[in-house]
Amino acid sequence: MNYLIISILSYFIGSIPFGLLITKFFKLGDIRKIGSGNIGATNVLRTGNKLAASITLFFDIFKGSLALILTKYFFNDLMFLSFIFVYLGHIFPIWLKFKGGKGVATFIGGLLIINFKICILFLFTWVIIAKLFKISSLSALISFLIIFIYSTIFEGRDFIILMSFFLIINFFTHRQNILRMVKGEETKIKS
Repeated sequence: MNYLIISILSYFIGSIPFGLLITKFFKLGDIRKIGSGNIGATNVLRTGNKLAASITLFFDIFKGSLALILTKYFFNDLMFLSFIFVYLGHIFPIWLKFKGGKGVATFIGGLLIINFKICILFLFTWVIIAKLFKISSLSALISFLIIFIYSTIFEGRDFIILMSFFLIINFFTHRQNILRMVKGEETKIKS
């Protein structure tokens, strides 16, 4: 029963479409009809409103942390399960016909609670790659890969399996970005 409670609670926390809600609040239109069409902070930034993008980023990180904090308090042994479902909730929100964002910010929020040190490594890698190439999707892909490699060297089997899941799903959600990068058509981060 605890597994079901945590899975459902974490999924519903993750599925709150902050990008959509915030862009509507700022009267920026329907984020699903702008840029890539997803509800994450990177796409909200394409509206040109940095404040809306920053707020979206904050709340997408917050919901990842919130799900894990609640799980840690009530069912500490189910943290990994909560992490998976809050992430999937953001990517496949029931409210938006299962079409959400890429889950990077929500992943960061969960990682902050699960393993702060690895979260710092992820953020450091993301910033370095973003500065070098100015491509958000490339930064995410390489960051996920780096922490997976780090985990296989320094972490236990369960954590490696967890990071394998996130790596695979991240590459899946970025499949269109990867194709655009190969063609040299991927959108760059504006200064």
